[in-house]
Amino acid sequence: MLIHIFKKKLHILLGSLLSVCFCISLQAQTLSTSKPIRLIVPYAPGGPIDFTARLLADRVKDTLGTVVIENRPGAGGNIGADAIAKATPDGYTIGISATATHAVNPWLYKKIPYDASNDFSPITQILRVPNVLVMNAETAKRLNIHSLKEFVAYAKANPAKLNYGSGGNGSAGHLAGELFKSKAGIFAVHIPYNGGNPAQMALLSGQVDFNFDNLATASPNIKSGKLIALAVTTPQRSAVLPDVPAVSEILKDFSVDTWWGLVAPANTPTAIIEKLNQAFVLALQSAESKIKFATLMAEPVPSSPQEFGNFMKSELAKYESVVKASGARVD
Repeated sequence: MLIHIFKKKLHILLGSLLSVCFCISLQAQTLSTSKPIRLIVPYAPGGPIDFTARLLADRVKDTLGTVVIENRPGAGGNIGADAIAKATPDGYTIGISATATHAVNPWLYKKIPYDASNDFSPITQILRVPNVLVMNAETAKRLNIHSLKEFVAYAKANPAKLNYGSGGNGSAGHLAGELFKSKAGIFAVHIPYNGGNPAQMALLSGQVDFNFDNLATASPNIKSGKLIALAVTTPQRSAVLPDVPAVSEILKDFSVDTWWGLVAPANTPTAIIEKLNQAFVLALQSAESKIKFATLMAEPVPSSPQEFGNFMKSELAKYESVVKASGARVD
């Protein structure tokens, strides 16, 4: 009888311990709104990526609690990306991934402190901003170029007579130009500048003939008539410039845009990733967010973790050949 009673009590005790362990495990798979989430932005305050991070942090506070923005600029975004990768995978540290940090830098830098393929858990893509092929309006008029087809035809008939500027070797404008040259079968001379603003000024003053620029940056000069937009680099036309063709309309599968999204450290529990995804996707889909994103000429791209993960892998593979062909390298 005593043995029977002992076994029964032991069974109850083990059951209680298992319940406690299950509860602890369940709590570890969830996020508490009383503990702030740290969102690392690998760039300085004030830019479009920082702007969107702060906007979304405000939009998700009712479901996720306080989200604190931490700017960790440096090394083309590598310092901030590395901080995300090395954080504890508990959902309380997340961060921004971008074209540079997760598609270009792994091929551009000789040494990089993180593995773009394996050190992150994707949450959702945030935005996509078109780049645009723009020409100095006076140059285009002088060369009798009014369309993308005429531009390509002139470049083929006059190799190396056109030049283009960018914000530096390995910059988005440089790589877009190199990919375009490769796909179109043309040659134009690349002139790197120390940043996007000097490159834009060189185009406006006629020192260079064309640039691949961010649509948000180029838009005021397009509207004023100082620049003409020949094509956008997104797969389809932009709603902001519906009359301007996409490069892909004459060069199949051409797609080079600026994007950024949200990631967590690798091995963050799936339940936590799903909760983060749901909150940020709802924030991206809100009417207020879309209005504010429109000021950046940006398109929200809410996605599932798997969709965003597959997209980042495809971008990483695409830029390998582009960066190598450009010859750009940072030691």
